[in-house]
Amino acid sequence: MPTAPVGPSARLTRQPSFVRFWCARTLSNGAFMMQGVAVGWQIYDLTGNALDLGLVGLVQFFPLVAFSLLIGQAADRLDRRTVAASCQVGKALAALALALGSAGGWLSRDAMLAIVFFSASARAFEMPTMHALLPALVPPLLLPRAIAASASAQQTAVICGPSLGGLLYGLGPTAVYATCTIVFMAASVLMARLRVAARAKERKPLDVETLFAGFAYIWSRPILLGAISLDLFAVLLGGVTALLPIYARDILAAGPWALGLLRSAPAVGALSASIVLTRHAIGSRAGAIMLAAVGTFGAASVLFALSSSMALSFLALAVYGAADAISVVIRQSLVQMRTPYEMLGRVMAVNSMFTGSSGSLGEFRAGVIAAWLGVVPSALIGGLGAIAVMLIWTAAFPQLRRVDRLTPDTGAMR
Repeated sequence: MPTAPVGPSARLTRQPSFVRFWCARTLSNGAFMMQGVAVGWQIYDLTGNALDLGLVGLVQFFPLVAFSLLIGQAADRLDRRTVAASCQVGKALAALALALGSAGGWLSRDAMLAIVFFSASARAFEMPTMHALLPALVPPLLLPRAIAASASAQQTAVICGPSLGGLLYGLGPTAVYATCTIVFMAASVLMARLRVAARAKERKPLDVETLFAGFAYIWSRPILLGAISLDLFAVLLGGVTALLPIYARDILAAGPWALGLLRSAPAVGALSASIVLTRHAIGSRAGAIMLAAVGTFGAASVLFALSSSMALSFLALAVYGAADAISVVIRQSLVQMRTPYEMLGRVMAVNSMFTGSSGSLGEFRAGVIAAWLGVVPSALIGGLGAIAVMLIWTAAFPQLRRVDRLTPDTGAMR
């Protein structure tokens, strides 16, 4: 465990391994976003078929679900630094293949999808492992702030990565992929240099019980089950990002610039909330704040659904992103502080599987209802549904509502 002192004035910047971790995560996520912009533009330029853009999303979604059991085992049985660093190398190799294929002119649609699948598989192993590694990098009292700071790294990448990718694409796709290769390797070096205390690895035989231990652990703990399922259903119902192109063109009567602005608004809100939570950790009533954040998320979706003003729509989406970030930080803190370190990888793999799928399925839900009833009813139903989920979960999981401070369970942080 890090040896830097912990007290009222303790700073995350005094934790060298966490600083390296934050930089590695920012670089890795930023490069992945840059690569995503280039892949989307290039594959559409190659084929002119919108379905191929959907296939890109599908091949990135599939590994997170298909490999979830293996991901948890790898994170709990192997050195998490090695797993995370190796994933960066895997993504660097994928980016290098895209660069060479683009430069050589042999990159077809099928080749791109295969390479993207390989890169997405590495990322599927990376994300739960990095979440599981975080508690070993900072003292327990700093963990909620560290989780918020880690979320700020993600949002910084979401805001900056696509813009940088778009600018570099002006020099050609090879320039984007070559840059991503270098950035992924830099992230790998930073991950390999993390310093953590030695901990016991999983010694139980690999069987059905250990494979599904993450599911069983969450199911047996109402607070964790409530927090994870709350996020799953709220995002499944309340997600509106799939509707943004329609709102930008048909509701707001604006051009592509409006779509870019709307897409950046949730990340701006989430980054702002993450920065605040990094400096001022939630001191009490964490469960009630999480439920209120989900309700605010739904209310912001409703406001966006009814808005016909660009300024109001941007504000609603910024609040939407900020509320989601607060919910995510509390949920991640609950999961990481109430799970024994030796099985945190399996629990985070399950968490990532559900939270990762909720966004994709939520976009599908929004699109289907929009095609059936119209775009405004789709967004409105989703927002009201998220509020209903919050109210139902408040009654169904009273233990979650009563969570006060974000502190570890006895023995969970061994």
